[in-house]
Amino acid sequence: MRSMWKGGISFGLVMIPVRLYAATEQKDIAFRQVHRTDGGRIRFRRFCSVCDEEVPYEDVVKGYELSTGEMVVLDDEDLADLPLPTTKSIEVLHFAPAEQLDPILFNRSYYVEPEAAGARAYVLLRDALEQSGRIAVAQVALRQRESLATLRSRDGVLVLETLLWPDEIRDAAFPFLQQEIEVRPQELTMAASLIDSMTTDFDADAHHDRYREALIEVVDAKVQGRELTQPAPLEIAAGPSTSLADALKASLAAAQQGPGAGENKGTKAIGDKPKAGSARSGSAKASRAKAGPGNAGAADEDSSDEAGPTQTGTAKTGTAKAGTAKTGTTKTGPAKAGTTRRPTRKAS
Repeated sequence: MRSMWKGGISFGLVMIPVRLYAATEQKDIAFRQVHRTDGGRIRFRRFCSVCDEEVPYEDVVKGYELSTGEMVVLDDEDLADLPLPTTKSIEVLHFAPAEQLDPILFNRSYYVEPEAAGARAYVLLRDALEQSGRIAVAQVALRQRESLATLRSRDGVLVLETLLWPDEIRDAAFPFLQQEIEVRPQELTMAASLIDSMTTDFDADAHHDRYREALIEVVDAKVQGRELTQPAPLEIAAGPSTSLADALKASLAAAQQGPGAGENKGTKAIGDKPKAGSARSGSAKASRAKAGPGNAGAADEDSSDEAGPTQTGTAKTGTAKAGTAKTGTTKTGPAKAGTTRRPTRKAS
């Protein structure tokens, strides 16, 4: 890692020389804007809206627009004399219990590494924070912006987390907050039981970015020139309208049966009445199947685990349209571009 800031922690009369490193990184897939026909990258030029001429980068300065539309032009000399006493120091203001800090204030996280001369004082502050169970509330200026920050110990390293200022947090002024909405005691009891049954230790490694993984697969498929397989959409069987208490009871029963007990059983609709007519479950779109080695029968893969006795046959290339789900025996003869039938699962 490359350090992005060098200064010191001001802790009473103690100064601890340190370096900061970005503790997090975004794993998003980066795209370029390109020309469709030849893949050439799109480049942008800076044009002045007044003289309609291209402006070189060295002539671009900051401007603050007034309500009248007039522009106040500021250059580096105007900003150099602004008071930023914490430009080279992390000034500890006071200490506070960690639970008093609202997570909505957190902005960016940085690892704090001590210089060799300050290692002993660094370890002293780290160990004192760990034993006290408190965090240090500090003030620091990074990239010409002063911020509140916290210092805490994590895996033997001090972590600096910059905070948003209180006036940067928007008010949650939603209309329902002014309404008197009644929650029944038995519903609250069942909701508490459901929370208890679903409570487990948090393991960050158990979660992953499925969208990014799918996006990488799309890119890899384009590179290899192979056919992409469209995943089937999640089926949600529409059931009759039910009360909040009934939905909580069903959720609690499914949660008590263990992981995966309630998979693929649909979701109950709460509150709204169903529309006239019978509710149908959405059918999964069949994957495109190419005739040839490794692809035979691919179009019937979705229905093979649900249907009764089946007959083998040759699948023709085609996309299955969403149709009405019916129970019964599914045949996989010569496939027509039509409806894939599968049994409808009623909501529990």
